[in-house]
Amino acid sequence: MSRKFRDWQPDASWLFPPSPRDWLPDGHLVDFLLEVTTEVDISPIMDDYASDNGGQPPFHPRMMLVLLLYAYSEGVFSSRKIMKRCVTDVAFRVIVGEDIPDFRRIAEFRARHLKHLQSLFLEVLVLCREAGLLKLGRLSLDGTKVKANASRNKAMSYDRMEPEVERLQQEIASLLARANEADVADDDQFGDLTGYEIPDELKRRDSRLAKILEAKAALEEAARQKAQDHVDRMEAEGRNHRTNPNDAVPVPKAQRNFTDPESKIMKTSNKGFDQCGNAQAVANEQQIIIAADVTDQANDVRQTVPMMDQTIANLDDAGVTENIKAFTADAGYFSEDNMEAVDSNERIDDAFIATGRQKHNDKVPDAPKGRPPKDLTPKQKMARRNRTQKGKEEYARRKVIIEPVFGQIKSGLGFRTFLLRGLEKMKGEWNLVCLVHNLLKLFRSGARTAT
Repeated sequence: MSRKFRDWQPDASWLFPPSPRDWLPDGHLVDFLLEVTTEVDISPIMDDYASDNGGQPPFHPRMMLVLLLYAYSEGVFSSRKIMKRCVTDVAFRVIVGEDIPDFRRIAEFRARHLKHLQSLFLEVLVLCREAGLLKLGRLSLDGTKVKANASRNKAMSYDRMEPEVERLQQEIASLLARANEADVADDDQFGDLTGYEIPDELKRRDSRLAKILEAKAALEEAARQKAQDHVDRMEAEGRNHRTNPNDAVPVPKAQRNFTDPESKIMKTSNKGFDQCGNAQAVANEQQIIIAADVTDQANDVRQTVPMMDQTIANLDDAGVTENIKAFTADAGYFSEDNMEAVDSNERIDDAFIATGRQKHNDKVPDAPKGRPPKDLTPKQKMARRNRTQKGKEEYARRKVIIEPVFGQIKSGLGFRTFLLRGLEKMKGEWNLVCLVHNLLKLFRSGARTAT
């Protein structure tokens, strides 16, 4: 006797089609996102279309927002891949229905509304607070290098630019001379040419020369601005100086990328170098990201105070008024000025910032006892605080607060490369990724389902 199988008719038509949401299991992430986006204020996005006149009606902003949030939560960042999943994936199809947006519309929506993501980020923080996920026992600051949408092979150092400019100028002059000779010979034989025949090789060299000259000028302006900032600081402190900003020149190894000039060469975790942006984040013990930013500076030391200020501002906007019990960061964020700024902040009860990297074979000094000596430098004071029993316990928690966040973003979501170019767009895209991270934490906590 043959085995009986379940009935299967892939070509059968639906007489009474079910609701598309019935195709997803109860409590699916799509349901959660559809619900959450009704609770946050998307009027800034809606108002952005008020001045649009004529043409086809745009896709509904809430639908596009849910599509973007769900795609990022699934590790799908390319607008073309998002469009493809709208055709083949039932969860994406539930969001968009029969009217599938073109990849150009998806990319346009993302680029157009990056500026509104900060307000959405804050509104999601409010939802996290209401769900009990925005506790301030410990906060930790750290950064990670995210590859820019630019090849490191498209960068050039300042000391290579001048010889390259001279070489290209000579080649262009040679090509023009040859072209002129050819024109004269052709004129003798065929009469006057139209004058529109520009050799492709001349176009390529002319374009490359213009890019190098632009990059060279930008590096020189950056060097002058850096020198001017130094002069301003010296004068503000009442100190004498001999620096003339107009005489400043870039260091020979200063580089500028032709594809994305606002990205920089940075050392990555695999001990190599790549074109990157330095993504920053502050998270709590529930691994909710409270503040996020991207900088073109490879060193983290200048990010301590801005990230601290953004953290407190975001907490205030989210309605969280209690103090931060412990603020931790690794040695890359330490400077005496940073320590004094953090210690003097009334919203931070205690801070533990490493003052230097400790090797595996180094002996850990004994925990100090008694009152600290009065003649300690700020660095010695922080190092002593870190060696106390409380300091060791608080700093040990740093690696289980912030480092897993970057692991979840880079390995879990698969976000390792910015799609957008330019520092402001990288900041917007990082805000979007951190917003999705917080939404996933809120969704998986089950707190909203319980309430």
